Amino acid sequence: MGLLVTAWVLAASWQDRDGAKGALIAATITAPGMRYVFADQGFAGRLVDWCATSSRMNLDIVRPPAGQRGFVVHRRRWVVERTLAWLTAHRRLARDYERTTTVSEAMIRWAAINQMLRRLTRDHPTQRQKRRHFDWPD
Repeated sequence: MGLLVTAWVLAASWQDRDGAKGALIAATITAPGMRYVFADQGFAGRLVDWCATSSRMNLDIVRPPAGQRGFVVHRRRWVVERTLAWLTAHRRLARDYERTTTVSEAMIRWAAINQMLRRLTRDHPTQRQKRRHFDWPD
């Protein structure tokens, strides 16, 4: 569905792999029922072992099919890319305007809330108010 569970923004000097533990801990606190997390090959290795021993989540590494040549869409990875595209459609997230990671996380949450509200109200669009005409007395 592309719903945001948690937002974890790090400085550019951090590796994604190093920040993943904090994001997984935050996701465990926010959504204790979450059992599966899909990640790309950059997160393989010690993070999978840490996730298996320290949390109740299964970290599944999405790998390309054996013998793949050229571009092929991976089903689970596409969900992440689609969600990022939806969030980036918000003008504020198109560029890095913020100076702190806290503000960046807030902007990501704001965009996710906006997207969720649009989905909830999709079947019932708001009606434009009718124009009011005022007749001046003669």
